[in-house]
Amino acid sequence: MRIIEKISEVRTIVGSLRREGKTIGFVPTMGYLHQGHMSLVKASRQANDITIMSIFVNPAQFGPKEDFEKYPRDMDADSKKADEAGVDMIFLPTVKEMYPDDYSTYVEVLGITDKLCGKSRPGHFKGVCTVVLKLFNIVCPDRAYFGQKDAQQAAVINRMVKDLNSKVMIITCPIVRESDGLAMSSRNVYLRSEERKAALVLSRSLKEAAGMIENGEANSEKLRNYLINSIVCEELADIDYVEILDAKTLEFKETLKGSMLLAVAARFGNTRLIDNVIVEVN
Repeated sequence: MRIIEKISEVRTIVGSLRREGKTIGFVPTMGYLHQGHMSLVKASRQANDITIMSIFVNPAQFGPKEDFEKYPRDMDADSKKADEAGVDMIFLPTVKEMYPDDYSTYVEVLGITDKLCGKSRPGHFKGVCTVVLKLFNIVCPDRAYFGQKDAQQAAVINRMVKDLNSKVMIITCPIVRESDGLAMSSRNVYLRSEERKAALVLSRSLKEAAGMIENGEANSEKLRNYLINSIVCEELADIDYVEILDAKTLEFKETLKGSMLLAVAARFGNTRLIDNVIVEVN
């Protein structure tokens, strides 16, 4: 496994791989890797000749009061995990490599970014789209792999790719959970033991609401109120949002139909967690 820091070197290697007819899968990450990331690597290796991972904590997607400086980093552990998982190359750029001093271009997807995480984190998806498009232009992958845990991010990236006529195929992989149901996240390391236990209310409430849908409940507001009431019963949970939306368009539907996204976000102490489930409604 090679670790490359310079854009020019990545382009040289990718150019050589392309001339050899190799297909390239790409897993963009901010590091502090866990099994959720490894599931993306596995999916990429099954479908592509070469798997490239990026590790870059992107400052453009963090707000002024968010945890950019404190975001967990452990490159030694990350490189070992990536190597063991079969990653062929890690792109590990510096902030200056990605955003030179004269940098002035940003990418923004409108509408779909105004809700869920975008509502409470203004500018977040502008930073996400900018860095993802830059990475696509550098790595030139055939397929790029994202996790369903960041369901809005996946929807936004799909819209960006469609609108800008990119040839990259976006693959969204299922959420990977701890044995007790907590969605795996690099931010879980911030949780104190009592907060970690309290955070299970998210996956538990989503599972119960999904069960209600499978038993015939189709009223969006009734289900949303159920989720809110379930989560607020946990004293350590501070709700950011609870929404039930069309999984592809992120539009509200009063009556559930088709692929529906049940999405929640809450703070436990200083740690903001997100979780979701997608339910098919006939």
